[in-house]
Amino acid sequence: MLASVAATLNPGSLPATAIAHGNRTHLDHIQSIPSRGLCFPLVAPDNRTLNLATTVKCGGKVETRSVRTAVAAVDSLDLAEKEQASNKYYFVVANAKFMLDEEEHFKELMFERLRLFEERNKEQDFWLVIEPKFLDKFPNITKRLKRPAVALVSTNGPWITFMKLRLDRVLCESYEADNVEEALASNPTVINFPEPEKWTAPYKKYESGWWESFLPPKTA
Repeated sequence: MLASVAATLNPGSLPATAIAHGNRTHLDHIQSIPSRGLCFPLVAPDNRTLNLATTVKCGGKVETRSVRTAVAAVDSLDLAEKEQASNKYYFVVANAKFMLDEEEHFKELMFERLRLFEERNKEQDFWLVIEPKFLDKFPNITKRLKRPAVALVSTNGPWITFMKLRLDRVLCESYEADNVEEALASNPTVINFPEPEKWTAPYKKYESGWWESFLPPKTA
């Protein structure tokens, strides 16, 4: 079974040093398996992790690396990719009237997520930006927006996708910025919604200004 797994990883390259002794199998060496492609340990029938090695060419030099070394290299690469991707921001945007005054579920979703982050001691990664400056990069979006506009911005792409589906009447995109201050920069705008002449719902309307808890922190 183990031999077939190794052969699948690199057909035709299984060496003769893979031999069976009773119920124990030793796979001492496998040649030419790419270290990035092999990123999981193999386990023997008796639950022992096999000491699997791979021979790779690195700048013309032949090196033998263990699976653990290969996995560490892959993890380091993945970490670098994540750090590079940390400059990417995702957002949904709509006019302020819809986002802050008409869509009643939006406030509930925002405060529920804030509560979740506080319980788990997680750093907040989502903000509301009124009249964000980054909208200048998206003329196809701005021409469809009533102003003033409000964007929900986050570094969490899948969550923003969820919010797009949940809110429905919003536009969704992403952009990159060198730092969070640049990413959340906004144009000074006063938001004020008049009280409705007639309120028929059995519950009290949300008070104006509830969104201030989610605005980016002010910088000196």
